[in-house]
Amino acid sequence: MSVTVDEFLEMLRRLPEHKLGDGGEWTSMKVRGRGFGYLWERTETVGLKATIEEQLALVAERPEVFEVQFTAGRFGWVVVHLGKIEADELWELVAEAWCLTAPAEMVAAFEATLGLRP
Repeated sequence: MSVTVDEFLEMLRRLPEHKLGDGGEWTSMKVRGRGFGYLWERTETVGLKATIEEQLALVAERPEVFEVQFTAGRFGWVVVHLGKIEADELWELVAEAWCLTAPAEMVAAFEATLGLRP
């Protein structure tokens, strides 16, 4: 049960219009200029945008996998340890972070391609 940095980066290719940016010690993940995550290759962790409720639930349920990163407005960012999570669960969290950030019409089109919308 783990995801490598390369596997994580490959996962991002499934997200429409995602852009990676160099932040020095981290790589930012954005959609249309708005951030939805960060990758720290050195520590093999990612920070992902989530709702505050989801952030708290993830950390409470599995503190060995998730950490509170910070909160901003109505969002609670969570740190995910890549070596302690399965790819399917990580994909759900990454897709949700993207959906919380992308414009509504992009989210609708993306969810339709996944079969989540009629």
